[in-house]
Amino acid sequence: MIEHALHLLQHTYGYSHFRGQQQDIIDNALHGNDSLVLMPTGGGKSLCYQIPALVRPGLGIVVSPLIALMQDQVSALRQLGIAGAFLNSTLSAEEKRHLAQDLYQGNVDILYIAPERLVQPHTLQWLQQFPISLIAIDEAHCVAQWGHDFRADYLELHQLSTAFPGVPLMALTATATETTQQEIAQRLALRQPSVFLSSFDRPNIHYSVQPKNDARKQLIKFLAQHKKESGIVYCLSRKKVESTAKWLSEKGVKALPYHAGLPVNLRAHHLERFLKEDAIVMVATIAFGMGIDKPDVRFVCHLDLPKSMEAYYQETGRAGRDGEPAHAWMVYGLNDVVQLKQMVEQSEANEQHKQNERIKLDALLGWCEVTHCRRSALLAYFGETLPKACGNCDTCSTPPPTWDATVAAQKLLSCIYRTGQRFGSTYVIDVLRGKTSERTESLKHHELSTFGIGKDLNENQWRSILRQLMVLGYVSADAERYGALVLQEKARPLLRGMETLSLRQDLEEKLTKAASGTARVSWSDRQLWEALRTERKRLAQEHEVPPYQIFHDAVLMQMMENRPQSKIDMLQISGIGDKKYERYGEAFLGVVRQFAVSP
Repeated sequence: MIEHALHLLQHTYGYSHFRGQQQDIIDNALHGNDSLVLMPTGGGKSLCYQIPALVRPGLGIVVSPLIALMQDQVSALRQLGIAGAFLNSTLSAEEKRHLAQDLYQGNVDILYIAPERLVQPHTLQWLQQFPISLIAIDEAHCVAQWGHDFRADYLELHQLSTAFPGVPLMALTATATETTQQEIAQRLALRQPSVFLSSFDRPNIHYSVQPKNDARKQLIKFLAQHKKESGIVYCLSRKKVESTAKWLSEKGVKALPYHAGLPVNLRAHHLERFLKEDAIVMVATIAFGMGIDKPDVRFVCHLDLPKSMEAYYQETGRAGRDGEPAHAWMVYGLNDVVQLKQMVEQSEANEQHKQNERIKLDALLGWCEVTHCRRSALLAYFGETLPKACGNCDTCSTPPPTWDATVAAQKLLSCIYRTGQRFGSTYVIDVLRGKTSERTESLKHHELSTFGIGKDLNENQWRSILRQLMVLGYVSADAERYGALVLQEKARPLLRGMETLSLRQDLEEKLTKAASGTARVSWSDRQLWEALRTERKRLAQEHEVPPYQIFHDAVLMQMMENRPQSKIDMLQISGIGDKKYERYGEAFLGVVRQFAVSP
């Protein structure tokens, strides 16, 4: 059976060999065994369930959480000549009848379906009459209540193991700590699953984090380095999504808003533009992006702090799915911390869940403040060790200096104490820097010994010190009192001069453009590169599919570098199979031949 799988890989998908653990995962499923697959975004998860679903007799079922993802995956399968279909609320009664007829006639290879529909009793009973080859549960972390993207519908999927005895189950996700892995296996009732744990490392992504000083100014400076590239900008609130998208548009950026509060038709239109057009910047809440299979997202920006390391990893993983260089960029500040902590405290979750969320947020804050390799610290959170510094993150390219902040920290802690531990960061820093106002005078804080003792540092420097003191556990923000700063027991020995403290010295980041796919294009090849992209866009519009479903950027890059002159040459390019060549090969050969290099 593995020979059949390899034939499909080479002739249908256009790849010469399996990557990483793909072959072992496929072989395990072909033998009818359950599996839990953890593989980073862009690692080739879909092949792991699509190929065994095609090799084993019967219908492959894929549980998918989002309608947009189903449609995108099915469209991509059809481009490969595979009979894919989906069952969701977008289908009309007539379309459902046609689908049922195709299923009865055996004309569907792989069926995508949402969890809430699959677990309905009549749906389960209906599907039980068909031979099923495999059931894949994509985005399986959604089943974990301690995870970052919990969906109650996933809890009912435990029925699959009894409803379809003998059918291999495969749970797949890009993000899961060891605790979450155990929870996934238990809640899905996987039967002695083989666990396939790939490296969490995404070496093509450059990670950078900087303090939030003027977020919009910082963002536009970053985007100036990524013109003609597609990307995502995440914001915490719907209001901020809309205002940021509008502001970027006014600055000449092709930016679109996306959040759950927009009309369904408008969301669909914006998603279609993002998938089919080049250089679109989608400004969105985290509701956008799960499973969106757009391989050429060159950057993911966070204007607000995510909720956890898992959420950050999942969201940034949407960049560079094609393996080409990409950038994960984030700014954050104290207000983000206070807002997220307020959200945790005001939620209706039980105390245990709240405590878990606090721990996750603290872990993310600690990661933001690291002074060593950022990638190494990220992987360490997921239990993975990086042998050496990556050389592809901000802390590697520009190691942050540290300084003896003992006296400065004592000034700040003392000011918090003397103002009564009743005020937020802005007011405390104003007192430190000697900024008079009606409020300081009415409270007589201008008479305090700490008033003005921090004039030697600017506001951003004091915010950096305070942020790090919070991460290190010297200070906390009381969410119930609007972020009032409160000293912790750990602050006592520092205030008394019994210990010293070194902190990270924040510098204005010197923005260096992470190498992008187009950065590899030399000036002499630029015309061919643009011609290939133009032809791809023309074909995409003609066939009404996103450009990347014609060919990924990485495939065009190989065409540009190798300049194929025949069908044999073209089929040597990774990502071009028989069906893709039949549909598009000659058109691209024609483009390449126009730019033949003289001997």
